[in-house]
Amino acid sequence: MKLLDTNIVSLILKGDPRVCAVLVKQPMHELCISSVTEGELAFGLAKRGHPAVLTRRVQEFLLRVDALPWDRPAAQAYGELRARTQAAGTTLSPLDLMIAAHAQALGATLVTADRAFARAGVSVEDWTA
Repeated sequence: MKLLDTNIVSLILKGDPRVCAVLVKQPMHELCISSVTEGELAFGLAKRGHPAVLTRRVQEFLLRVDALPWDRPAAQAYGELRARTQAAGTTLSPLDLMIAAHAQALGATLVTADRAFARAGVSVEDWTA
């Protein structure tokens, strides 16, 4: 299973050729996002006044990829990950910590372009490399 981080979803929505070339090779049933990422997408649309073209792209994307609920196992993984990263002096934003913890709780690889996740000990794959 691969959990797509918000930055990768944004690149997919923009049609980034590097990311889309990798995306089309993935079995769709193995891809998902966190409900945290869905919230970040909703925020991005609201902040921009819900532009029609981008809103349609986001809606079409959400029809194809499951948004998994942030649940109790994710919350437990969050507590452990936050304590571990804080002790190591590694910083991630609160929402990034939630997404990383969600990936860990699912046993999923986090697909992201943010190298900070790897420093936090999260299994990552970068489709922009």
